[in-house]
Amino acid sequence: MFKNKYFGFCLILIFGFISLSSLYCQPKTITILHTNDMHASFLPHEAGWVRTDPKPMVGGFLELSRLVDSLRKAKTLTLLLDGGDVMTGNPIAEMVYQGAYGGALFEMMNMIGYEAWTIGNHDLDISQDNLKILVQIAKFPTLSANLVDTLNNFPIGNKDFIIINKDGLRVGIIGIMSSGLFELTNTNNLKGLKVINPASTLQKIIDKIDGETDLIIALTHEGVDDDSLLAAQVHNLDVIIGAHSHTRLKIPKNINGVLVCQTGSYCENLGELELTVENDKVIASTEKLHSLWTKDNYPESDLSKLVEEYKIKIDKDYKEVIGKTEVDLRRSRSGESIIGQFIADAIRESAGADFALTNSSGIRKDISAGEIRKVDLFEVSPFRNYLCTFQLTGKEVRDLAQRYINSLVTGRTSLDLSGIKCTWNRVDGKGEIVSLYVGDNEIQDDKKYTCATIDYVVNQAARYLEMVPAKVVNSETLLFQALVDKVKKDKIVKGVSENRFQEIQ
Repeated sequence: MFKNKYFGFCLILIFGFISLSSLYCQPKTITILHTNDMHASFLPHEAGWVRTDPKPMVGGFLELSRLVDSLRKAKTLTLLLDGGDVMTGNPIAEMVYQGAYGGALFEMMNMIGYEAWTIGNHDLDISQDNLKILVQIAKFPTLSANLVDTLNNFPIGNKDFIIINKDGLRVGIIGIMSSGLFELTNTNNLKGLKVINPASTLQKIIDKIDGETDLIIALTHEGVDDDSLLAAQVHNLDVIIGAHSHTRLKIPKNINGVLVCQTGSYCENLGELELTVENDKVIASTEKLHSLWTKDNYPESDLSKLVEEYKIKIDKDYKEVIGKTEVDLRRSRSGESIIGQFIADAIRESAGADFALTNSSGIRKDISAGEIRKVDLFEVSPFRNYLCTFQLTGKEVRDLAQRYINSLVTGRTSLDLSGIKCTWNRVDGKGEIVSLYVGDNEIQDDKKYTCATIDYVVNQAARYLEMVPAKVVNSETLLFQALVDKVKKDKIVKGVSENRFQEIQ
């Protein structure tokens, strides 16, 4: 009798374990909602790629929040992530909230309900100390496993990973910073930091948490090409939510079984990646990329009040019309550009230099023909870059001009210049200087010339100038202020490309 009771009890336990096991192994579906490279775009902006007049408005945190709320109601499990570069792009990033420049952006993200983010290179544009306060304002974890100090500690308040339990589904999220950080950010803001190898760091953490998770996500800020290489180098990773390259992937890339996702930039899209997970594997996935077309009449909320508060501040300080342009001031993919020459002219004039140069990659917006407002100039150059000067001999200027011609020949131009005029031709496939003037006078090799640029270019001089200038004199004039001063002085920006480096036959 006792044996029969004991046998029956064992059967109950066995069937119970079987039931629990089968329940545990049931597939679960989770929806990953994700953004990246928002660049402080908390307000809607014109969809510049649409060929209508007027152009529709896109983006902004109110439309983002509306769609996130709608998807959360429609889906069983959701997770909202951001891939970094929250900062730099709109004047709100230069406004103090709770002790930090740009702090209001992170308070808005709290209200939207973000659950994790990773640090982007532009989130370090102001300082490490400012980023530390931003991390404190954020009520969601800051992840960056390979951004450490010299003692391999996490100095910004960042963590290497988190594990979130979503109704029994255990999701591991690991943050990764670009290995090229020191080429992307003013290194004055990176003192005491280092970036360790992304792939080896990621794999070490995957191995550590694989047994404790059902789904592993790498939340990266390194660009879609590096994400693709990363996916090929690691194992037991399920998803990469990427950033940095501003790539708009309608369909995720599938590399080595890893889904690589990215949404573009400037809060214009929200990514929706729906995953079905069973037995530690993604067995099905669907992806949508939602365009955040702006609508009217958003309901009043704490978020809408904070958005409106900062919109009013920006309108007051930055919407002033200070001049106009007769033509579109546009960037160029190769060679000189009208807007690049305008910026270089503003630097030279403000610094009182013989010639000037600036990095073309720092030009972040075109200006359409018509009125120019202060906010337009801020969006053209949203970085906290200061003017500086240094001296070069005529021979050094000649060498610089030759390197610029070489970049024109290869189609890899990265500078715009002012105060220099040059003619050149091709000989055996190589560019050679025919004439070179600084101002109105032909260059003299033994004469000293003053060059003006911005501190970022000097900081990255080996990359942009292929030489390191000596005795750099730093000023307290921001590039943004130099642009404002020039437009106010000129009143009408004519925007005529002068072909300052002219190829002759």
